[in-house]
Amino acid sequence: MKFIAMLTLILASSMIQADEGLMIKTKNLSLSTATTIAQAAIVACTKKGIQIGVTVVDRQGIVQVTLRDSIAAQITVPISKGKAYTAVNFNAATSALGDRANGPVGRVPGIIMSAGGLPIQVGGSLVGGVGVSGAPSGETDEACAQAGIDAVIDDLEMSM
Repeated sequence: MKFIAMLTLILASSMIQADEGLMIKTKNLSLSTATTIAQAAIVACTKKGIQIGVTVVDRQGIVQVTLRDSIAAQITVPISKGKAYTAVNFNAATSALGDRANGPVGRVPGIIMSAGGLPIQVGGSLVGGVGVSGAPSGETDEACAQAGIDAVIDDLEMSM
């Protein structure tokens, strides 16, 4: 009886391993795609007369591209990075995280839970995040971040 139970356990674990495989494949944005997202976000805000900083991160929250419009304040760079990093780590728009900002999670270094950060999802998979800072409101930051994503989303969806 013990032999049958052990054999069943071995077979079950090998089936799980076969389904999962030995490595996990992930998708990442190319540098040119990340740059297009950042540039499109800047263009969207510039059309509104707003100078911004924008950061695009990969799915781990590592910076791929940071751009700062010509006269945007220097502080927009670290804030945009924090928003992008937060959006990726929570896989959520930073505008949806405000209720957590005053808790322990909101005090983690590098986390910024104000509007302007969006995850980049393609085919249901998280591939990166974008953060924008510099507009008079977080809602405008978020709209410019969305414009950056919108500039490439159709091509990204087709590439899946």
